[in-house]
Formats: sequence, structure tokens, C-alpha cells
Amino acid sequence: MITRRAFALSGAAAATTLAAPAIAQAPTKVKLGVPNAATDVGYFVAHARGYFKDEGLDVEMIPFDSAARMIAPMASGDLQVAAGGPSAGFYNGFTRGLDMRMVADKSRNIVNRSSIKLMVRTALVQSGRVKTIADLKGLKYANGAPGSSASTLFYLLFKKAGIRMDEVHETSMSFPQQVAALESGAIDFAMPPDPAGTLAVKRGAAVALMPSWELMPSQQVAVTLYGGKFIKEQSEQGRRFLRAFLRGVRDHNDALDDTGNFTGAKGDAIIDILVKYGPFRDPQIYKSFVLAYCDPDGKLDMQALQADIDVFGELKMLERPVELAKVVDMSFLDWALQQLGPYKKAA
Repeated sequence: MITRRAFALSGAAAATTLAAPAIAQAPTKVKLGVPNAATDVGYFVAHARGYFKDEGLDVEMIPFDSAARMIAPMASGDLQVAAGGPSAGFYNGFTRGLDMRMVADKSRNIVNRSSIKLMVRTALVQSGRVKTIADLKGLKYANGAPGSSASTLFYLLFKKAGIRMDEVHETSMSFPQQVAALESGAIDFAMPPDPAGTLAVKRGAAVALMPSWELMPSQQVAVTLYGGKFIKEQSEQGRRFLRAFLRGVRDHNDALDDTGNFTGAKGDAIIDILVKYGPFRDPQIYKSFVLAYCDPDGKLDMQALQADIDVFGELKMLERPVELAKVVDMSFLDWALQQLGPYKKAA
């Protein structure tokens, strides 16, 4: 688990040769909300390797059990940056006047590299009750939260299977709880992201029936968010934060093969960071699943974001129409890319 003490101690990590110019003033405190997932790796690496410190930032990572719980402290200014999914609740908050913007990628699922799969309870598959997705009719499934990015996947799944929403039974629970519920038989299927999905398979609780990219070839699962107060009052720190974050993202991309698996000494070094800061202490867990993609240039998939908005609208989860362009601020990323240049995978 992430603790404030652990992150305070990790601030002593060594800086690299690509350090920003020396900054004389005291570091600026920045509070970053994270779900404490493996896909937070870009932030973890930037912190562990001193990239935030290079930028004159004292970043405190604060774990939240859901992105929805980050919205209120983001809007109040108590939290400057957050990592979370662009949910229906996020868009509703924005159209109600809560001041926050999407500024960069955090994780997405793409073809042949998805951290999310349809997981069906093993007993249902072994008995022949579920052979195809059409057989999910009448069963009970778990979603992380209504209006999450997974809601889009379930909507597309049921549409593809010819199942009406009222022909299945939904419940909400955290991803670790979903694994336990698949084991106990409390639910029949779910789409927990890795490593939760892989753990369900290893425990014999579930069988992977379909990767998410068969439903949606590209989905912007999570983004980096800035609060409006941070944007207006600390724009310089906002630019520096993204420069440090991109360095962390590029480091972890350098450590992955084309299929999203950690490889070589660089992979082992990133896994060491995940073991220290991430949700699991066993390094083998991080070698057992494909890490979701994060663009090393930090770019958002605007088409995928719009697809989510369209589905939320069809499901009547949006209180008002959403203009995507108004929810995004790419100026911080543009500056960081001007400073760092486009990504080139290290040899």
C-alpha cells in the first residue's frame, strides 16, 4: 500500500542526467490522487527516480479506492492532480461547474494489449452453461461503479450478444472484491483489470472469455487530471509535473516488449519500483499480465473518449451534453513535448 511516509522517504531517490535546471526555491507541494494500480507506474517511476524532485516538486501520492472520490477534493483545490477514469460522474461534475481538465494519458487498452478481459466464473464454463457471450443472459455481473469506463464495455458486450440491459443483473464492487465474488459464486462475470483478472484465473475462479479490444479496439481507460485552481495558480508547476511524468512513462515503455510484458534488466528495475509503491509485493505478479498501454508522448485518444461520452448519453447517465474539447487542456503536454521531443524507444 502507498503511505505518505513511504513517499516522503522515496524523495531521496537519485536524480538522472536529464535533470531540469537547478531550482533554488523550496519544492512546491503537489498532492496527487492515485487508485494505487499497476498503471500508476508512470507516476511511481517519476517519484522513485527523482524526476518530480528535479522539477522542484514535492509530490505526495494519496491513494483513493475510486476515481469518483477524487472529484470533490479536486474541485476544492485540496488535490491538485488525479489519475482516474473519465467516468460519467466526472463529466457530470464538469457540466455542473466543477473545474478540472484532462491533460494527458494515463492508460488505455489497444488491440492485442488490453489489461481488461471478460472473466466468467469457471464453473459456468466447465458445465457448459456459458459457451458464448449470448449465454450471459440472466446472469449477475459486477461493475466497478455505474458510469465507469467499464460501463461502456458492458454496454457494447450486451449489444454484441443481443442481450438487453434488463436481462442481466448488475452490482457494484471494487476489483479485488470482484475476484472474491467470482470465487464464492456471488457474481457470474466481471471485467476486472489486471492484475485482478489474472489473479482470478490463477485462483481457478474465472476463465477469460474475451479481451476488451474485441469490443472496443481502443479505449481511454484512465487519464491525468488537473484541478482548475492548479491550472490557474500553478501553471508552471503543472508544466513541470507533466515533464517529469513523461520521463517516468518513457522509462517504463523502454522496459516493455511490444506485447506489454516487462523484459530484461530494465523490466526488472521497473518491477522493483512497482513492488515498492504498487498494490502487490510479489514481483512475479507483475510478470504475469500485460500492462495496459500509456502513450510515451502522453497523448489522449480523443475518438475513444468521445465514444465513451456517446455511450453514457445512450444510457442516460449524462445530466447535460458534454463538449469534449472543453474538458481537455493540452497546453501543459504541448510544453512538455517541446522540451523533451518525441519519444524514441531506447536500445
